[in-house]
Amino acid sequence: MNPVLILSPSMRTPSETDTTDGVLAEQLLRLTRRLHRIQKRHMEPLGITPAQGRLLRLVSHYEGAQPPRMADLAARLEVVPRAVTTLVDGLEAAECVRRAPDPANRRVIRIELTETGRATLRRLRNARTDAAEEILAPLTADQREMLGGLLNALADVPPEGACR
Repeated sequence: MNPVLILSPSMRTPSETDTTDGVLAEQLLRLTRRLHRIQKRHMEPLGITPAQGRLLRLVSHYEGAQPPRMADLAARLEVVPRAVTTLVDGLEAAECVRRAPDPANRRVIRIELTETGRATLRRLRNARTDAAEEILAPLTADQREMLGGLLNALADVPPEGACR
């Protein structure tokens, strides 16, 4: 792997900034694709798709609170409700979640995590950790710490147009 010299923005011309940012964007995209492929490979033995895993993790965040409605899940995942129905159908068939009527409004269906779902979630977390270890294997502990700080800095930036 060839190291790339990154100059601070004040040391670059506008065209160099565009080129450097383009290279960084491409590297991030390649890394994201690689991470998805590796995670998918680690998740395949569990019989869960990445989208189902994401939904399962989201449902688990409601543990101890009122279970989410399908509309809540669709909004949080930023997908149409029909997509959530398909994901829930698959997870219900695998006995990871169950549909339960809301006691206050029988027309509302809530999605609950089952014991099988909790066990699957633990296995999913292990698979994700294994995938991360595979990706991060070439880095030293110091490099991992530095990368973590950089990723936090990028993740903590509010989206354009958002209020601070």
